[in-house]
Amino acid sequence: MYDHLELELARARQRVKRAELFLTRANAMLDEERGVGISLALCCRIRSEQKRVTEARSRLRQIDPTTH
Repeated sequence: MYDHLELELARARQRVKRAELFLTRANAMLDEERGVGISLALCCRIRSEQKRVTEARSRLRQIDPTTH
């Protein structure tokens, strides 16, 4: 039981870190002048990644309420 909880916590932390990394990369790409079409696509991706970060953090808090 304890091992399963630790595994779930590790997966949840990994999801949060991965989503935050993708969000950081997308924001960095948006700062580069690449054109309107690409900027619109990046804005869509950023919104999607923000949602993933929120969902991943929520899942982590459900598993371990002491996590901030």
